[in-house]
Amino acid sequence: MPYTTQVVEKGTSHSFIAEAKPPTVTMPRIKALMTGSIPGFIDIIVNLNSPALLEDNLIWQAKTAGKRIIFYGDDTWVKLFPKHFVEYDGTTSFFVSDFTEVDDNVTRHLDRVLKREDWDILILHYLGLDHIGHVTGPNSILVGPKLREMDNILKKIHISLLSKEGGAAPPNLLVVCGDHGMSETGSHGGSSEEEVHTPLLFISSAFEKRNGPFSQPKVVQQTDLATTLAVGLGLPISKNSVGNLILPIVGGKTMREQLRFLHLNGFQLSRLLQENTPAYEKDPGYEHFKIAEKSHGNWIKLYLDGNNSEVLLNLGKKVLKQYLKALKTLSSSLSKQVAQYDMYSMMVGTVIVLEVLFLLLLITPKALSRRAEFEVPLSPPLFSLLFYLTCLTLCAVHVIVCTSAEGLCYFCSMSWWTAAAVMVLISALMCGILSAVGKILQNSRPPVKNPVVSNSSWSEVDILILAGTVGHVLSLGASSFIEEEHQTWYFLINTLCLALCQELCRNHFLLKEGDSQHSITLKQNFDNVKETYECKNIDITAPDDSKLGKVTATDEFLKGSDKWISLASPWIILICCRLLRSLNQTGVQWAHRPDFGHWLTSSEHKSELSFLAAISLVMIFILVQRKCSLVSKIAMALGLLGVYSYRAAIGNIVFPWQHDSKDISKGITEARFVYVFVLGIVFTGTKDLLKSQVISADCGVRSTGLWEVYSGLVLLAALLLRPHNLPVLVFCLLIQTMMTKYIWRPLKFDAAQITIMHYWFGQAFFYFQGNSNGIATVDVSAGFVGLDSYVEIPAIFLTAFATYAGPLLWAIHLLCYLSSEVSRNSSAMGHGCFCYALVRSVPVAVYIILVTGLRYHLFIWSVFSPKLLYEGMHVLITAGVCLFFTAMDQNRSRRGQD
Repeated sequence: MPYTTQVVEKGTSHSFIAEAKPPTVTMPRIKALMTGSIPGFIDIIVNLNSPALLEDNLIWQAKTAGKRIIFYGDDTWVKLFPKHFVEYDGTTSFFVSDFTEVDDNVTRHLDRVLKREDWDILILHYLGLDHIGHVTGPNSILVGPKLREMDNILKKIHISLLSKEGGAAPPNLLVVCGDHGMSETGSHGGSSEEEVHTPLLFISSAFEKRNGPFSQPKVVQQTDLATTLAVGLGLPISKNSVGNLILPIVGGKTMREQLRFLHLNGFQLSRLLQENTPAYEKDPGYEHFKIAEKSHGNWIKLYLDGNNSEVLLNLGKKVLKQYLKALKTLSSSLSKQVAQYDMYSMMVGTVIVLEVLFLLLLITPKALSRRAEFEVPLSPPLFSLLFYLTCLTLCAVHVIVCTSAEGLCYFCSMSWWTAAAVMVLISALMCGILSAVGKILQNSRPPVKNPVVSNSSWSEVDILILAGTVGHVLSLGASSFIEEEHQTWYFLINTLCLALCQELCRNHFLLKEGDSQHSITLKQNFDNVKETYECKNIDITAPDDSKLGKVTATDEFLKGSDKWISLASPWIILICCRLLRSLNQTGVQWAHRPDFGHWLTSSEHKSELSFLAAISLVMIFILVQRKCSLVSKIAMALGLLGVYSYRAAIGNIVFPWQHDSKDISKGITEARFVYVFVLGIVFTGTKDLLKSQVISADCGVRSTGLWEVYSGLVLLAALLLRPHNLPVLVFCLLIQTMMTKYIWRPLKFDAAQITIMHYWFGQAFFYFQGNSNGIATVDVSAGFVGLDSYVEIPAIFLTAFATYAGPLLWAIHLLCYLSSEVSRNSSAMGHGCFCYALVRSVPVAVYIILVTGLRYHLFIWSVFSPKLLYEGMHVLITAGVCLFFTAMDQNRSRRGQD
């Protein structure tokens, strides 16, 4: 940006580094720029569909003062300020595949509007650079040309403004700023230095021309802009602003004017402090402000007496420093107290979560019994007097709390029937808990357990699973463990592999042929086959009756080379996990370090990335197609070819005969070509599932249908994941295949153990993709693959699927595995569903309590709140997976019919 650089270094300008507070996404940052306040973290979700901003802000103050405002650019501004602009043209900010049209729609108005004199404020919000970062990263070859384009636009605006000045016309002000920065991966939303540091440039002929060498820009807060512009425009400072006046901007004014501006700023901050802090008089910032105000009064007396001596100048400088110190302290105090928590609503939500968790824990014995009973007796309690009394009591408590509180709670902002539904839900859950406890106390006889579980003592794997789950839950109370949570999961799966290696060695070498206990266990396992022996097993052939009496050890399952492959499997998995760790650096502490993914995505290594993508797609086909029908195999092959074509079309990779990337497009046709095959494969699988559920209870058809649905999701993941992440998908399929054939089947783990192992690996693969607990690692570009405009529902679905591809694929694979294992009892799928729900519910419930207690923690907005959003989304996905489990549980359907 040569012109802008020249103005900064030699022109009449002031430049700063503006520090933004997380979350660094567009809508909260616009609110911060225009109100001077620090937005809440929930604005990340609201960002998808911004409501009108009702808080006192600079735009409203300018409109009230009769200023004529014109806006072009990101339509988030139009949503926030719907009736404030005399002229506007908004473009959607979410369609990140568009690099040019979003900016051309802004620039096309420039020549016309710069010639006019009928406006006071012109706001332009360009989006192209942000979109390039999301799709191709900060090191893309597209960044340079886009910056030069922005430089030419700034040049045009600056020259036009200078040409209008002269005579009695006041000087114009050109402000150049960013709402947020960009991480090393090209995203934003977190709290890394690259994301929170943004440029802030003031250009005006009212400033003195720079003399001497250019110095390093000072760091100011992004919230300071609203206060500075309000003072410069002669407008009231926004009521909730915590920003300070940027003093160099008014440095050309007289001492009297500068002190008046600082006093206005201090008075506004002190009033805001009084409204939010009962003991405001003891606040250091308030005390400093009163001292500065008193000194300011003494200075005014000297000034009015006509004293122009050195004493007046020195006293003025002293008062200036006192005001600046007071403003800084006041702003810091207010920033810490800015979060106004609705504790009543938070407690209501916590109670609901804990009630659900308590119900899950109460029904654990029956849920893990042979019949896998999940039913909670709700009908009798709902018609009991206790239920109605509880509802009335809660409603009374709600009215008392809301009428005695100063502000409205969240439930009061909703419709009355929604708040009433919440009260009914709490009452119903409470009555359900009491009913379940009563049944447990009445039934003194212990529930019938799964024979496999009841006859086996706790193994090392069981102890590891319990210790790992508890350890992970406890680690959520520390910000460092949340920032580096991937390290916890990497450690757990590596330790699990070592434990599995020990189990395999014990089963292959230590168990003797006459081990009676092992024979009894295997006999019980095969007894469970009898009730489902007619089901066709798509993975292994069920042993016949003659083999049942002969099999007494694991060696009967694995013979010859398979035995040694089984022993080597945990070590191969460990190697795969180590390679995946080097692919994407994640977390906070080491995220800046170079990794193999950065090396692959650089423009110099496009041929290597293309080769790796091709090999990965071939491996995906080999690993997935073995259980698919012929039609699905063909569709899978064509779909994977379409994935490569899509990535080549948008310029990520190249075909062997392609020597340059000139023919870059949005790849809409290629992506939709893949979507056709994804839908075709999923439809084929769904047809088989419906056939097995409705027409005939054929386990083989159901297993085939489930695998084809799984294959369709794998194809969708291959399309949405970036090319350098395709090896993550390959290793995911490879590890699943090896564990299925060489670990889980030989060791005969029960459904609960296998479920938790799937959950652990799903969590690890979430981080292997390069995800973290920071919002910046969400790949927004995945939500626009194959779309030519922003469509909210598909974009949200595709982004969520791409983000949680690892946990989702492992969860669906668990369903495929349990449905295909005829050697298990018929309640295995029910056990898996319950354990998956329970193992997800425990950390969520504990984390909600922890984050409520740590709501005033220093890292609540940068660490704990983003993690809470991830947990919430993960719970929604888990709920969908559990519903799918329940729909596929034929044993449950038969019980319902009985």
